[in-house]
Amino acid sequence: MNAAGFPLLSLLTFLPLVGSAVILSIRGEEAVVARNARWTALWTSLIVFLLSLILWARFDTSSAAFQFEEKLAWLPEFGVGYHMGVDGISVLFVLLSTALTPLCILASWESVTARVREYMVAFLVLETMMVGMFCALDFIVFYIFFEAVLIPMFLIIGVWGGARRVYAAFKFFLYTLLGSVLMLLAILYLWYTAGTTDVPALFELQIPRSAQAWIFFAFLASFAVKVPMWPVHTWLPDAHVEAPTAGSVILAGVLLKMGAYGFLRFTLPLLPEASAEFAPLIFALSVVAVVYTSLVALAQEDMKKLIAYSSVAHMGIVTIGIFTFNQQGLSGALFTMLAHGVVSGALFLCVGVLYDRVHSREILRYGGVAKIMPAYALVFMLFTMASVGLPGLANFVGEFLVIVGAWRVNPWVAFGAALGMILGAAYMLYLYRRVAFGRITRDDLRALLDLSPREYAVFAPLIALTLWMGIYPQPFLSFFEASVAALVARHEAALNLSRLAGM
Repeated sequence: MNAAGFPLLSLLTFLPLVGSAVILSIRGEEAVVARNARWTALWTSLIVFLLSLILWARFDTSSAAFQFEEKLAWLPEFGVGYHMGVDGISVLFVLLSTALTPLCILASWESVTARVREYMVAFLVLETMMVGMFCALDFIVFYIFFEAVLIPMFLIIGVWGGARRVYAAFKFFLYTLLGSVLMLLAILYLWYTAGTTDVPALFELQIPRSAQAWIFFAFLASFAVKVPMWPVHTWLPDAHVEAPTAGSVILAGVLLKMGAYGFLRFTLPLLPEASAEFAPLIFALSVVAVVYTSLVALAQEDMKKLIAYSSVAHMGIVTIGIFTFNQQGLSGALFTMLAHGVVSGALFLCVGVLYDRVHSREILRYGGVAKIMPAYALVFMLFTMASVGLPGLANFVGEFLVIVGAWRVNPWVAFGAALGMILGAAYMLYLYRRVAFGRITRDDLRALLDLSPREYAVFAPLIALTLWMGIYPQPFLSFFEASVAALVARHEAALNLSRLAGM
């Protein structure tokens, strides 16, 4: 129980598993099982989302402390316990996970027709792992959720994906798993040194500078793959292209945030000296990612692959913001993560709308869609402009703050981040022009139907969020303002103490 006597975080985390058990117990004809599985998954995910709104409403934005904490002795002889809690850095990612899950289930309502029960179970299990990862305050519990996310996503790609789904699923699984082995070794070192894996307790541990370096690279090996940072990003385009539409939405919307969240939650507070020492390396890798993957996106002929490479570029801006170690850069990184989760997820849904009708993602296959699907073209244009960073839409606020924070550290790094916005306009406008405008050259395109009521229901909350975050971002910025300020102060204090010790 937490201080309020109600285990809200545990309920948020494990309620989807209850829904999964209900779905697995459904019996009857295949059509009946599929229909009931869809409705059970949708209602379960909606209830979880409503519970997360309680978390939103009761969260104290003025405090940097962990809130809604729950503690339970699990393996006390080893210093391992079940410890859950959220702060300003993690609470909005819990809401992002719970908000995107019902939209993904609704988006898959008609497109997934094979093994529907198993598909819905996989998504609910995935939701449990995502929420648990953002709430975990014990390193072992975090690691379990962090790695368990791979299993349902591996199945979603490998079973319901495209023609090369098995190759993409194994590449995704092996890349992300191998990087995490080194992180496990670092966790074991911290446990051996401190006698506990409790995260708040480890924050008080003074790790020797000599040990910080190799722990930093152990964390980097895991978090860089999850972001993904250049050059360990090559699994992402294959995973996105082969995943079903809803799988791509969750992959871009939430799973890409796991690595950046790891940097914020563990690397910066635990390893302040190593983080400062190797920040130039992160800047270099991030700027290369922003520029290189943007240029690669310009050369793509597959819509999904283009958006996948754009995700690598946007996450490069995020890692630049994280390692500026100042209020503007860190706040911008967090805001960009949230905005990217909404906008990139919506862009993959836009691709899915066309794929469901034409069964092709080739850019050259389309043209003139705006003439026959005007409502769809308007929605697609909104999210294209948001991805570009148009003022008044979600991405602009975060990316602007990152550039301001980077300018305070190194103007050249700020220029690299800004160059990503310019190149982003090039490849996104190229995509939109080829798909929406021009002449209709194929007869089958003339018969396309515009957005259905179900598709309107999927896009409506994403449109509202995109406009809200762009026009009035303060409610979102206020959630992590206190936590970011505390993180910056802690980092500066640790570096000052190190300088005094070295004198």
